[in-house]
Amino acid sequence: SSHLGALSIFDESASVVVPPPLNSAPPSKMSDVDARIGALEQKLTQTRADYDESLDTIWMLVCAMLVFFMHSGFSLLEAGCVRFKNTQNILAKNLLVVTLGFLCWYIIGYPLAFGVTTAREPNNFAGSNHFAMDGFFDEMTSFRNWFFQGCFCATGGTIVSGAMAERTKLKGFATFTVLMTSIIYPVVIWWGWSGGGWLAYTNEAGEFVSSVGPALKDFAGSGLVHMVGGMGAIVGAIIVGPRTGRWDPSKESDFEGHSIPFCVLGTFFLWFGWYGFNPGSTGTLHDIKTANTAALVAVNTTLSPCISGIVVFYLRARILPPKRLDVGAFCNGILAGLVAITAGCSVVKPWESCIIGLIAGLGYQGGSMLLSRLQIDDVVDAFPVHGVNGLWAIIAAGLFGNPDEGIGGNGVFYGGDQLGVQVVGALAIIAWTATWSICILFPLRRFGLLRLGDHFQEHGADVMEHSPAKAYNEGNDFQRAQV
Repeated sequence: SSHLGALSIFDESASVVVPPPLNSAPPSKMSDVDARIGALEQKLTQTRADYDESLDTIWMLVCAMLVFFMHSGFSLLEAGCVRFKNTQNILAKNLLVVTLGFLCWYIIGYPLAFGVTTAREPNNFAGSNHFAMDGFFDEMTSFRNWFFQGCFCATGGTIVSGAMAERTKLKGFATFTVLMTSIIYPVVIWWGWSGGGWLAYTNEAGEFVSSVGPALKDFAGSGLVHMVGGMGAIVGAIIVGPRTGRWDPSKESDFEGHSIPFCVLGTFFLWFGWYGFNPGSTGTLHDIKTANTAALVAVNTTLSPCISGIVVFYLRARILPPKRLDVGAFCNGILAGLVAITAGCSVVKPWESCIIGLIAGLGYQGGSMLLSRLQIDDVVDAFPVHGVNGLWAIIAAGLFGNPDEGIGGNGVFYGGDQLGVQVVGALAIIAWTATWSICILFPLRRFGLLRLGDHFQEHGADVMEHSPAKAYNEGNDFQRAQV
């Protein structure tokens, strides 16, 4: 009893130690102890909440920085895919997408995408709150979400820039970028990620549903992000038209990209950034279940591109003419696998991600061949990578994923009913993005604000409108030869 800090009473007849009654302490002291225990419990609860919030914020900021770093990958990849004489021009467009994109996201993009208001029932079409960060200081966690999602927003415009490279005027592209990051992309995000859009919302019974059944499954944005960019890319490539002489058989080698090393480095940068793109989409990381989900997502984000890249590399080397090792195609195959797994990465098993990657490689190759057959000049194969495989990813999330595994799957292969909303959602995204892209780009082309002239294309944008007039000092003689 001495270890309990209590006085003992010795009963001689029984020779036993009897502890004092529990309520023997004065009432005032007991109430003081209760108050202290209550204060400690309250402090512990608050400390736990602060710790969880801090951990979530650190996680989101680190992942957002990885996603932001992806723009260096896009820049390198696109620079490597264009000719020497247009290097600075494509880099300028990448910088423009990020700077204009974040400003548009700040003013109107985020409000349309995530502007939920508690003052009234939100509509299913678009948000209507937090313009220019209004109200953010009332809910400080909004800042981390704004930054993370803003990095995603700029991706859509960057995808389009590569497809339309080497023959698009800067002012026309800038106009499209403003509208892409202000309206086209944000509205789609509201549909699927805001919690109030028609593709994913909570009904009166507390169920997470859509207007056509279960809620859309697009964990990190294969459809909501990449397919939006891919559809903008294909519409842009068609409307702006091919580069002058692109489909002349005698000039085919003249349009090869000037730096395969840039393409490979850009691909690795993008792959690295994807580990912020996909695992970061958990949104939090303060409990073991979410941490395990992030780990599964990282594994699937690794396996799918491995399979897809090897499939494309093998097809180009052994089956498709000229049957040579094509490093550039290997890079795009890897990116196709990354896009394809992004929607379902949290609800499929690793072996399923391998199947998704396998089909992604075939889808990319088929899409690339189709563009060549139709003579659509997509410089970086943005549509086969992001459009075709963005669509495949959305469909795959409706096919794979076993509900019995307890990780959120609802695939039709296991008796689930997910496929219907995936198809409807994909069609809606395609129709919305294509319609807006046509309405923006076609008038720009008609009024001479989109396409560079033949003389301009022949000499290259770097020489014609950039200072200095060359991207590489050591390449002066080579650049003159190219011009």
